[in-house]
Amino acid sequence: MKIARFSTGGDPRYGIVDDDALVVLTGDPMFSGFDTTGERVALSDAKLLAPVIPRSKVICVGLNYADHKSDMGDIGPANPLLFLKPNTAVVGPGDTIVIPPVEGRIVHEGELVVVIGSIAKQVKAEDYASVVFGYTIGNDVSARDVMFADGQWARAKGYDTFAPIGPWIETDLDAQNVAITTFVDGEQRRAGSTADMIHTIPEIIEFASDVFTLLPGDIIMTGTPAGLGGFTDGQTVDITIEGIGTLSNPARNR
Repeated sequence: MKIARFSTGGDPRYGIVDDDALVVLTGDPMFSGFDTTGERVALSDAKLLAPVIPRSKVICVGLNYADHKSDMGDIGPANPLLFLKPNTAVVGPGDTIVIPPVEGRIVHEGELVVVIGSIAKQVKAEDYASVVFGYTIGNDVSARDVMFADGQWARAKGYDTFAPIGPWIETDLDAQNVAITTFVDGEQRRAGSTADMIHTIPEIIEFASDVFTLLPGDIIMTGTPAGLGGFTDGQTVDITIEGIGTLSNPARNR
């Protein structure tokens, strides 16, 4: 089941995606369940929003695909490399990635995103599914040269608009082996499969929930496959994940 957060000009609402329409829900399904109002809204009449706004944090896993880790010089620890983005970095499908005036490359990192559905602390790997609401697509946008210049990643990955997610949440995805492909202006730049993750989703949730208490609506970006990552003003980044759909965002200079 695909769950979208959308607007038709008023406050955000939630709906189940049903072909070319949204079956409107009575509230946020993470807290209110899946009761419907009886209303249907055409997808063409709706503005899709970021499907969730994390209540506290965006957790990211760096260097979680062997080929990408090799591209980055095999840096990083043996355990999952965790870092945070602020929730102010989150934008939705179709929203603009605003490129700040910094030196060097701005890169895309198309990733499968886990959406947490319940309060979770010290979750065992075998119980991971009990705290997962669903999955969406994310773009861990990064100012690559700023990463190396700063010696840490907070600024380079934390700019406003540097965490596009969407277009909706898929609640029924088997995420063990799905294809992730990233395009810039229609040209394929990255491709891989979640089967190639170094650390699996159950392992990530176990590790992350030992460090942080996970809250409903928190998201975990699980890493990107290898590929050519740069994009510039005026280009559009499309990220497609099998079983979910496509997240598309244009870019412009600030």
